[in-house]
Amino acid sequence: MARYVTRVATPWPVQQAFAYMSDLRNFAQWDPGVRKVVQTEGEAGGPGSVFDVTVASGPRDMTLTYRTVEYDEPVGLLVVARSRTLTSEDRVTITPDGDGCIVTYDAELRLRGVLAVADIGLRSAFRKIGDRAAAGLRAALEGTEA
Repeated sequence: MARYVTRVATPWPVQQAFAYMSDLRNFAQWDPGVRKVVQTEGEAGGPGSVFDVTVASGPRDMTLTYRTVEYDEPVGLLVVARSRTLTSEDRVTITPDGDGCIVTYDAELRLRGVLAVADIGLRSAFRKIGDRAAAGLRAALEGTEA
């Protein structure tokens, strides 16, 4: 399993940060590995929302279908994508902090089936991808590393 966790201190109020993070269409604004996001079910980032997220994956792009499986406004959410080859779980937690909040983004990526033996090799690549996304998230939220 590869895991990446980042925490961003933002001046945004909790509700604004939650609305932004729960609408996965915003991923393309801050994660340079995301090519595009299309919402296929639901409204914005509400419960039961489904998004097709196209990510850069080597020489070809890959589209993962993320489903919002937990939605606890304005505290947090969990979105999950499963394909034949991998499972991606992204949890967002929003914590009040003075006039703003702390946004915690916790992403886990697991290879499935016979590819699971290569999970350990995925960690360093996922760290590099995560570092670029974390920098974009800090910029998008007008925040700093917490």
